[in-house]
Amino acid sequence: MDTQKVALLGAGSWGTALALLAARNGCQTLLWGHNPQHIAALHQDRQNQRYLPNHSFPTNLTVTANLAEVAAFSDLLLVCVPSHAFKNTLLQLKPYLSDKVKIAWASKGFNPDDGCLLHEIVADIIGPDTPAAILSGPTFASEVAANLPTAITIASAQPDFAKQLADILHGGQFRTYTSSDVIGVEVGGAVKNVLAIAAGIADGLGFGANTRAALITRGLNETIRLGVCLGGKQETFMGLAGLGDLILTCTDNQSRNRRFGLALGLGKDRLAATQAIGQEIEGVAAAKETHLLAKKYGIDMPITEQTYKVLYEGLNPLTAVQNLLAREQKAES
Repeated sequence: MDTQKVALLGAGSWGTALALLAARNGCQTLLWGHNPQHIAALHQDRQNQRYLPNHSFPTNLTVTANLAEVAAFSDLLLVCVPSHAFKNTLLQLKPYLSDKVKIAWASKGFNPDDGCLLHEIVADIIGPDTPAAILSGPTFASEVAANLPTAITIASAQPDFAKQLADILHGGQFRTYTSSDVIGVEVGGAVKNVLAIAAGIADGLGFGANTRAALITRGLNETIRLGVCLGGKQETFMGLAGLGDLILTCTDNQSRNRRFGLALGLGKDRLAATQAIGQEIEGVAAAKETHLLAKKYGIDMPITEQTYKVLYEGLNPLTAVQNLLAREQKAES
């Protein structure tokens, strides 16, 4: 059997971790990044010292800054760029693609232009019949790179493609589960970043475990309401790509979104908090996009709304918490 070839787009921490995983599983792996200087450093150092240090590249993992080389290398592409760069990356890539291309993505978020889901961008740019899948779940890149036990969900409308990806990534300490609910997995991966900021704010303000648990639970309820409205399945939000990812990002300081919220709760402004993290904070854009979707469809998402107001309207974080506590008493469900 021929060795599987996989091309990863996005040389940040998560793209690098998945490239390491694929290479360790025996795939010929190509990692693309948009910054030629960064890619040159990866080639020289044989590791990603900037985003995922101390994890050496296997010999079957190579790097490039050339999209034409990516398309020629493999018809199986895994996109790991931030969600705000997802559409533009596909537009740049499209001229080089064959009609046999299969596209998966591990990007989490909505399209910032119109709030649409990422699978809609794939269908619009690459084609509605393109085999497409999303990877999501409770995963920190550093732990995947360190080969610590991890489980994810791979969702696709094409079961054969989901199984192909599962076979490539599954093995050793990494478990893969398949699903057909692309929308549910996408919504869970986007909204959890907003809620992680909220959880960080609450902890930064000095509130305790009770507050954090309540926020996670009610935040999950918000996510389900929006996700089901958009076409997702309720049971998806109780799985790895829903509750699992939400717990991870709300409770562990490896989460950039949580650390950003902590900084806000401790009194830093948005700019200072962003600079302190030094990497992409997906939840900032997702808060705006989720808030607009909630307004568009008339979905009650009070935690998301207050987080949005803290980020975009200058609301004091403590006032945001007081606003949530002052809401009218109601039945839980």
